[in-house]
Amino acid sequence: MSRVGKNAIKIPAGTEVKVASDAITVKGKGGTLSRAAHRMVEVKVNGSEVTVAPVGNTRLAKALWGTYAAHVRNMISGVNTPFVKKLQIEGIGYKAEVQGKNLKLALGFSHPVLVAIPEGVATKVEKNIVTIEGADKERVGQFAASVRALKKPEPYKGKGIRYEGEVVREKAGKKAASASA
Repeated sequence: MSRVGKNAIKIPAGTEVKVASDAITVKGKGGTLSRAAHRMVEVKVNGSEVTVAPVGNTRLAKALWGTYAAHVRNMISGVNTPFVKKLQIEGIGYKAEVQGKNLKLALGFSHPVLVAIPEGVATKVEKNIVTIEGADKERVGQFAASVRALKKPEPYKGKGIRYEGEVVREKAGKKAASASA
């Protein structure tokens, strides 16, 4: 039995949830999010609550029950307050700037790296901090992960792109050879 799925999801004031046979749509002050509905999960709106229940007793239905409950909860949360990920760029000469619908990164390569900013995601750069925010938790997280993957923090000097607050364990470099050999 899903602990996440069996709890009803409260709908805050100013948020509208619609369930059709093929899609779940959530509308709020932060925008509109939509997700395809699965036939093994039943989503119902009861006044100011949303309930999610499995259809049948199959293993797939039980697995999707909690997953879809979490998706609906994230959609409702995202249209009310946007999800935010912050990336910290460390390294001499490493910098970032937003150019139109692209994020331009100088990461020590021979050329600047251009990354297209996805629809529904806002990106700001202040000093060496890239702030990514949007209503869709998956898009924000995936974009942040794809930017971080361009230059992961290396363990010797700590240069690269990391999540704000992420701790990178640094390794000791080479030891100087002793002269007594």
